[in-house]
Amino acid sequence: MKAKLQLPIHSENTAPEKGRAFLGTTRKNLGFIPNMYGEMVNAPGALSTYMHGYDWFRKESGFTPAEQEVIFLTISRENDCHYCMAAHSMIAEKVSKVPPQALQAVREGHAIDDTKLRALAGFVEEMVQTRGNPSQESLQAFTSAGYSEQQALQVVLAMAVKTISNYTNHLFDTPVDAAFASHALPARKK
Repeated sequence: MKAKLQLPIHSENTAPEKGRAFLGTTRKNLGFIPNMYGEMVNAPGALSTYMHGYDWFRKESGFTPAEQEVIFLTISRENDCHYCMAAHSMIAEKVSKVPPQALQAVREGHAIDDTKLRALAGFVEEMVQTRGNPSQESLQAFTSAGYSEQQALQVVLAMAVKTISNYTNHLFDTPVDAAFASHALPARKK
């Protein structure tokens, strides 16, 4: 049987003191506190690290918003995170404007038609599957598609951030927020 933490989903009022400001910032920026944040704040350092790394990746990675979502979705699919798949699918469609075929392909683990996004997803997939030990051919396909070696390190940052969120969601079996529910994947048969 899969382990599940029994810690609460916190609000700004119930969160550990060191985490309250993070939840306040989140509410201000998003208009609500996602369940994942309310859970992650049980370890304020985890939430702080996640938020800082996520913000850094979003602003400094050199990837377009659509490419960022392909990265986050590929990692989350590989890590089988139902919560992040729903959240990033909504962001991909509504905010980052990932092409519909690419979004569907990433969600289902199929090939993306766009050659540059396909190379990106393939590199990220191999990075996750090999725990950061991609083949030279995979790195070459990534850089030949127009990405830099520095961006390969940005993929590592995205993997770190998604590992924090994906594993938190595994430990809690995080309920998908109403804001993302329409983008949830069908439940897998166990």
